[in-house]
Amino acid sequence: MQLKNNKRWLYIAVPIFFFWFFGQIDKLGISVIQTDPEFLANLGLTGDDKNAKIGLITFIFTISYAVSNIFWGVIIDKLGARKTAIMGLLVWTATMILGAFSTSYGMFLISRIILGLGEGMMMPVSSKFIANWFHKRELGRAQSSWLVGNYLGPALGTIILVTVLATFHWQGAFYALAAFNLFINIPLFFFLTRDKPEEHPRLSKEELAYIRSNDGETKPDQKFAQDFRYWITWFGMLMSAFLFFGISIWLPTYLVEAKGFEREVMTGITSLSWLFALGFVLFCGFFTDKTGRPGLLAMILFGLTATFLTIAMITQNPIIAGVSMGLAMGCQGGVFQLSNMFVVKFSTPETAGRAAGLMGFTNIMGGFSSYIMGFMRDLSGGSFTSSLIMLISAAVLGFIAYTFTLKKEARELKEKSLDTQEVTA
Repeated sequence: MQLKNNKRWLYIAVPIFFFWFFGQIDKLGISVIQTDPEFLANLGLTGDDKNAKIGLITFIFTISYAVSNIFWGVIIDKLGARKTAIMGLLVWTATMILGAFSTSYGMFLISRIILGLGEGMMMPVSSKFIANWFHKRELGRAQSSWLVGNYLGPALGTIILVTVLATFHWQGAFYALAAFNLFINIPLFFFLTRDKPEEHPRLSKEELAYIRSNDGETKPDQKFAQDFRYWITWFGMLMSAFLFFGISIWLPTYLVEAKGFEREVMTGITSLSWLFALGFVLFCGFFTDKTGRPGLLAMILFGLTATFLTIAMITQNPIIAGVSMGLAMGCQGGVFQLSNMFVVKFSTPETAGRAAGLMGFTNIMGGFSSYIMGFMRDLSGGSFTSSLIMLISAAVLGFIAYTFTLKKEARELKEKSLDTQEVTA
């Protein structure tokens, strides 16, 4: 299509990119901030149980995030993605300011609970927009376009936060994040987006016709919960969230305390790890659109995750250990991309919000992994070995789960190929 008929990428993909770019910094920037001695001292994060307390910050966030995914999905299907996104962004902004004002550990936990409630609509909102605005052949690329922000945000956000911490103080980091949401995210959603392409005054009739075309194919009249692969994906997301949060939340601390890196090196490896995730996201979007084998790819990624974590655990070279942890995190970025694509595949535009909301509930496992890793560190005198063994086990379970999708996936691909040959003939 001509450029003038590709405005959906500007109206939808761009706002969602920044939505996740800054949203992920809000969510995961705590992994960098928790390495700041002043932050730990101000909130009383000291003593023999300090690692468990640090892990609880993310755990309590993901509980509220996961629970809110369920009701946000229903709200989105009723009010629309645009209004819901703006509502959530206003909550984010307020919680960033509340976090900066926190003078105690308890007060800071409250700010993270409210942040989780606000951010719970991210996945349902994004899936709803993608389902409404993009042709089915573009799903992989459309998902990749906003998931780029999911990983590029923390990659650059790590550098931004470390700079703010070194120049000002930890409170300044939260003020900066509030400003990003208030002056960038909210205006983008207000001025550019609409719930459906039919509602957008600047969308051409040609582009609308393309979005609504289906190449002669009809989607089965089936609810997402009736496809067993949705539930395999749901379990896979449980394992993926456990792995991804466990690695990403503790990676900066792992690099500084376990491997003895200075903050500058920690920043570089942490940012590189997020870029690894971005690379896997882009590859998965391309690979899936070309091959139609997302289940096979998810299985391979879980296997690679287990391999990289094993290397990190047994190697004596700190650089290899750090990069291996980053590659393991990157693999799970790819799994997250595939999981969100499955949500769109197994649902309809009308049910996409609820399907994604139920999938988003799996994030609670991510928070649990951050807490249990901190607890296990306290028990083992600061060692990460037992935590890595636990993460490897989760990766193996994810690998096994996706093996059950391969047979049906291969059969569908074969049937589609035969249908194409018949049409061509």
